[in-house]
Amino acid sequence: MRPTSLAELRDAVRDTRGTLLVKGAGTAEGWAGAPDPTDHMLETTGLAGVVTYNPADMTVAVRAGTPLSALQQELAAAGQRISLDPARTDATVGGLIATADSGPLRHAYGGPRDLLIGVTVVLADGTVARSGGHVIKNVAGYDLGKLFCGSFGTLGVIAEVVLRVHPLPPASRTVSIPCDAAEAVAHTGRVLEARLEPAALEWCDGELLARYEGLESSVELRAAATPGGATLSATEADAAWRRVAAVPDHELVVRCGTRPSQLPAVAKHAASMTSSTAVGVHTLAVADVEGLRAEFPQVTLMAGEGVPAWGEPHAAVPLMRAVKQRFDPEGRLGPGRYKPWF
Repeated sequence: MRPTSLAELRDAVRDTRGTLLVKGAGTAEGWAGAPDPTDHMLETTGLAGVVTYNPADMTVAVRAGTPLSALQQELAAAGQRISLDPARTDATVGGLIATADSGPLRHAYGGPRDLLIGVTVVLADGTVARSGGHVIKNVAGYDLGKLFCGSFGTLGVIAEVVLRVHPLPPASRTVSIPCDAAEAVAHTGRVLEARLEPAALEWCDGELLARYEGLESSVELRAAATPGGATLSATEADAAWRRVAAVPDHELVVRCGTRPSQLPAVAKHAASMTSSTAVGVHTLAVADVEGLRAEFPQVTLMAGEGVPAWGEPHAAVPLMRAVKQRFDPEGRLGPGRYKPWF
C-alpha cells in the first residue's frame, strides 16, 4: 500500500486486517533488527511535499514521506534549513523521526525530537491523532511527537510533522585536532571551557573535528582560538565530514549512548568509529557486539545479521510494553521489532 493523502493513509490502516509493516525510503531497514513477517506493507513515500511554510515563522509542516534532501533544497531557497545532518541523506522525514536518527549537528541542535514541534499520526485502529502545533513555544496538550521519536513504526504511522527551521549559516570553518580517544575527551573539555560554541564536535578515527558556523569574522576567530587545532580548507573539511558519514556503511554497525567521559572505553571495541564527544552518542563499526554489550548493555544494531538488535531489557522496558499495549493492543504494527523486549 502506498497512500498519497492523509485520508488514504487512515483508510489503509483502518480497513486492513492483520499485521502491518511501515516503511519509508528503506534506508534503515536493517536497524533495530528485522521484524516478524507481516500481512501488509505500507510505504509512506507517497505522502510527500511541504504542507505549509512561512520562512518568517521559522517552522515548516511537511508530509512524512518527503526525503530530507528534497526538503533541505526547498528551505535553502529561503536561506533556511532543518538542522539535521544524518548520514542517511535519502531518508524520509518520517523515517528520521521514527528512528530518532541524527548526525554531528546534534551537538548544537539536538536530534529530531528537539526539532519536532507538531505531529499528525494514524494509530493502529485508524484514528487520526494530532499533537503540538505550528509555533516554536508550544504547550498544546500531550507531546505525542516525542513519544514517536525512535518508535520504529510500532505505535502508529507518522503522516505529517511540523519542524523548527534555522537560518543557513553564512560561513563555516572546520578545525582538526589529531588525537586518540582519551585525548579527544580532554580536547572536548577545553573547547567547551573556552565557550567557542561549535555547531558540531565529532571524533572520528583519530581526529577531533570542530565545526564553527556563523558570520565570517566569527568563525575565523573561533577557529583560530581552538586549542591545538588546525583549520582545514573547504576541500579538506568536506573530505573529513564524508569520513564521518561513511562509518555507518560498514558490515556490522551499532550505536550506543554513554557518558562523554566513557569514549575511550567504547573506542577500544571499534574498528571504525565516530562520536559526538560532548553528547556521548557513538556510532561504531565492530567485530564483536557482545564484547561491547558486556560493558555497555544498551547498544542498538544499525547494520548486520545474526546479531541481536537489542541488549538485555532495562528498567524502562515494562513502561515501553505498557505504552505499546495502550497504542496498539492487537500488536498490529511492526511485530517483533523490539525482540526480545516485547
